[in-house]
Amino acid sequence: MAQPVLAARARHETGKGAARKLRQQGQVPAVFYGPGVEPMKLAVPYSDLERILTGVSGENVIIALEVETEGKKHRRSVMLKELQSDPVHEKYLHADFYEISMDKEITVNVAIQLNGTPIGVTNGGILENVRREVSVSCLPDKLTSAIDVDISHMDIGDALHIEDIELPEGMRALEDGHLTIAVVAAPVAEKEEEVEEVEELLEGEEASAESEETGAEESTEE
Repeated sequence: MAQPVLAARARHETGKGAARKLRQQGQVPAVFYGPGVEPMKLAVPYSDLERILTGVSGENVIIALEVETEGKKHRRSVMLKELQSDPVHEKYLHADFYEISMDKEITVNVAIQLNGTPIGVTNGGILENVRREVSVSCLPDKLTSAIDVDISHMDIGDALHIEDIELPEGMRALEDGHLTIAVVAAPVAEKEEEVEEVEELLEGEEASAESEETGAEESTEE
């Protein structure tokens, strides 16, 4: 998959006032850094960054960052390490770009996309999504925005674990394979019935125990 290109220019102004001015000009203050790389302050077009990130997981998109310094352009492969946004207006405030090597594995969290309606849900069960992403390691060009998993075969009482997922080629999970991703639980009514049955059983056991104790006391008194 071709990397989306994001143009950036070096900036030398710092401080809240300079950052505010950049945003008013339709730019996002940013910083570029990585192993053996001197951190560099940048400014990137807001509209271009928004276009790249629309509909994708920001953490998992690899960007060709084209940095212009002293009239020369240098292209680097980067990932968005952190994106600060205004909690009220949901506008980008600052971006951190981390340089990666295309021939070295990276570690990221990838979303798990559950597809299909489980048989158990059709029969009245409840789908409980326990874990929505999984930590994986792979080369950058093997990275996907999400891992699709078909759960239409799951019946009531079935559970889906990390080890049950067929990962894309070149990708390996870093978490315990026994960790649960999703469960099709029994209907609430059935759960309540099971609880009531257990409570009745316990009450019966307690009554039986009390009866035995009473009998033992009467026998002792005689």
